[in-house]
Amino acid sequence: MSFFKDLFLKTRHFALYGFLMAILVFALKWLQWKFLIIDNSIEIYVGIIAVLFMLLGIWVANQLFKPQVQTVFIEKEVVLEPLSAPIVNETELQKLNLSTREYEVLQLLAQGYSNAEIAERLFLSLSTIKTHVSNLFVKMDVKSRTQAIEKAKRLNIII
Repeated sequence: MSFFKDLFLKTRHFALYGFLMAILVFALKWLQWKFLIIDNSIEIYVGIIAVLFMLLGIWVANQLFKPQVQTVFIEKEVVLEPLSAPIVNETELQKLNLSTREYEVLQLLAQGYSNAEIAERLFLSLSTIKTHVSNLFVKMDVKSRTQAIEKAKRLNIII
């Protein structure tokens, strides 16, 4: 214990000097800050007001241009027909008075085959297929393959 007491007595002047220097540095820094604020007070106040108005502008813009989205759930009962094999409407098929070969050509048209591919599949000439297709157009009262396929699907004569 006497060691610490001797050490303190020998170094007390240095400790007191260091403590006073720390207080003096603190006081000078405080005064410098105070004078800085006083000298530049207008700029500081203008800067603070500018930041506040900028934040206010951002908030107003977000309020004005916020998308007004409402989520609406509509419940609707959907009746699904049971899955079964599609049935060909024989009465409509008889009304069109299509021959067996014309009906085969119509089915292949619906599957997307060209005249040449249909001719190969049915072992017929290309001119015969063209004749069948033109007869289909006349009997179904359509002007294109797309119209023929659409009408056939609407009448349920092709699957």
